[in-house]
Amino acid sequence: MAMLEIRDIEVYYGVIKAIKGISFDVNEGEVIALIGANGAGKTTILHTITGLLQPKKGTISFDGKDITKTPAHKIVSMGMAHVPEGRRVFSQLSVFENLKMGAYTRKDKAEIEESLAMVYSKFPRLEERKTQLAGTLSGGEQQMLAMGRALMSHPKIVLMDEPSMGLSPIFVEEIFKIIEEISASGTTVLLVEQNAKKALGIADRAYVLETGNIVLDGDATELMNNETVKKAYLGE
Repeated sequence: MAMLEIRDIEVYYGVIKAIKGISFDVNEGEVIALIGANGAGKTTILHTITGLLQPKKGTISFDGKDITKTPAHKIVSMGMAHVPEGRRVFSQLSVFENLKMGAYTRKDKAEIEESLAMVYSKFPRLEERKTQLAGTLSGGEQQMLAMGRALMSHPKIVLMDEPSMGLSPIFVEEIFKIIEEISASGTTVLLVEQNAKKALGIADRAYVLETGNIVLDGDATELMNNETVKKAYLGE
């Protein structure tokens, strides 16, 4: 049984059908990439999985439980974290306070301190800037903070929405290295990313979305060598 099972979900914005009955699985320990052009429905899928949007049809199961109608805050406490597009850090709070917000569903203070030490070890820049207001960080540092905040909930799976968007090439390299480290430490990753080459480079499997439909799926290396994917998404 897959850790995350999406079955025949349809999502509407008013009368517009944004997601057209898609199904896919994410197995424990995998890095799965969702790639596609702007407007393909990638962010909508993540918002639906995490309970921010309700599907009109279909089911979503996480860890063997149906979470299709579960509120977003309860999904977090079940072990799912979301790193949203645009980072969405709390700009008027310090780095440390943002990280503490990520652990709001947890009660054990010793475990929270352990997670904080782990986040600081993965993101030394955040420890250096722990008293700084999040709104004064660079874009790359805010992305690190958003990822660190998600890890503070001690998730089984992290959903990441466009983590490299708007970042300099140096920060893009760093962010993808950290995603690989997160995966290597045993956390499952579902990655939405416009930089298809980087995403396919670290993913186990991938799904290609076009206007609310999955049009291709398979092993990430195979998709990297697929002529259609090369032309449409890799600029080759």
